[in-house]
Amino acid sequence: MNAKPQHTDGRLRSYRGGDSLLGMLGIPITRRSLLQGSLLGATGFWLTDPLGARADAEPPAAKAKAVIHIWLWGGPSHIDTFDPKPDLGNDYCGPLRATTATSTAGVALGELLPLLAKQFDKYTIIRSSTHGQNGHETAAYMVQTGNQTGGKLVYPHVGAVVSKFTGYEAGYKGLIPPYIVLTQPQGRFSESGFLGPRYKPFATGGDPNAKRFLVEGVVAPGISDERQRGRRELLTRLNSLALASQGSEQMEAVAKAEQEAYDLILGDAGKVFDLAQEDDALRARYGRNTLGQSCLMARRLVEKGVRFVTINSGGWDTHKEHFEAMRTMLPQLDKGVSTLLEDLADRGLLESTIVWCSGEFGRTPQVQWEAPWNGGRNHFGAVFSTLVAGGGFRGGAVVGASDSRASEVVDRPVYPWDMIGSMYELLGIDPEGEIAHPQGMDVALLPKASDGVEVGGRLKEIM
Repeated sequence: MNAKPQHTDGRLRSYRGGDSLLGMLGIPITRRSLLQGSLLGATGFWLTDPLGARADAEPPAAKAKAVIHIWLWGGPSHIDTFDPKPDLGNDYCGPLRATTATSTAGVALGELLPLLAKQFDKYTIIRSSTHGQNGHETAAYMVQTGNQTGGKLVYPHVGAVVSKFTGYEAGYKGLIPPYIVLTQPQGRFSESGFLGPRYKPFATGGDPNAKRFLVEGVVAPGISDERQRGRRELLTRLNSLALASQGSEQMEAVAKAEQEAYDLILGDAGKVFDLAQEDDALRARYGRNTLGQSCLMARRLVEKGVRFVTINSGGWDTHKEHFEAMRTMLPQLDKGVSTLLEDLADRGLLESTIVWCSGEFGRTPQVQWEAPWNGGRNHFGAVFSTLVAGGGFRGGAVVGASDSRASEVVDRPVYPWDMIGSMYELLGIDPEGEIAHPQGMDVALLPKASDGVEVGGRLKEIM
């Protein structure tokens, strides 16, 4: 590990201041959507849970009900976002040498995040996130599971764990699966891990910023709702097997699953994906781009009771021409996340919704100006920044610190298991608890210091 200091006293560095019956109807269903529990699987009709929760431990009291994870795939630069070092000059800051003061005296963000700066009372910045891994796969696995790589087990993504403990095992009844990815799965590892296919997220596909958000298995391209209803009525009249089998327990179950699937496609449940129902002015505030509209979509999903939403935002792997990319991407991030925080707060949802914004690592503090990089930044896992808000996390603070060159942690390291353990606790999941493996063993959710890992401690100072 590059981050050497270990502080387990939880100190806060604060500046005082969140589908084939459906195939016959023309609804495209893939093997993946069936496996991940969407449509028919979302009803729970044919999917059962063979894995039991740990019953001998009393879970902590829950403050949070849902998580929105804004995943900046590729790794954003901490210097250009939440940990600016303006005095380092061109070799470190490039053209982004200015900062933006936040609503808390003495705390500044990068110059391209002015809207987030105004919302600082709603979130906390962790400037000492660390794990020391510089590979996408290993770093992403650690940050999203809270476990180290290299073992015999493939641990589940935090979203799969949350959907298990606070979703299926807590009596979740929604037609929409409790774990959603907007819009494409990340593909770096199996999100469900050893928990199995039921706990894979439902990846929507499509683009929420498009004229019509084509959600895979829910919205069929080129087919209107009226045509969809007509096809269903025709199939019902022609379905002699169902008519002849009335009263059969099995056919009643199939009919129920069909009804619920159509409720998701044509009924009120599926309307959650229709962003046209939102005010145009609000959509503009979020930003008319994929990231901004994904943030709005995430708010609608948690309003409907979805437990975990990942916004998979790509393009942050800026080895080349980094600053050109940042001038487009950072304003989009600024509008989307700041409006999300404000919107959640205005609706009374922020206190029960954790917003977690991070990548798998940061980027090298020193800029590579030479060809072919032409002003690029490489992978950097020694220290990076994380934004957390809501669900029991207080705002207006900074946790930890990097050194003067943003190259290593000098105060209060926060490891992935510290971050995820803190979220588990706020969600009412015992971070010290276990989860059943299909092969009959109990597996610890997160590693401990006794397992030989470096531990900074859960974020008690902001919980």
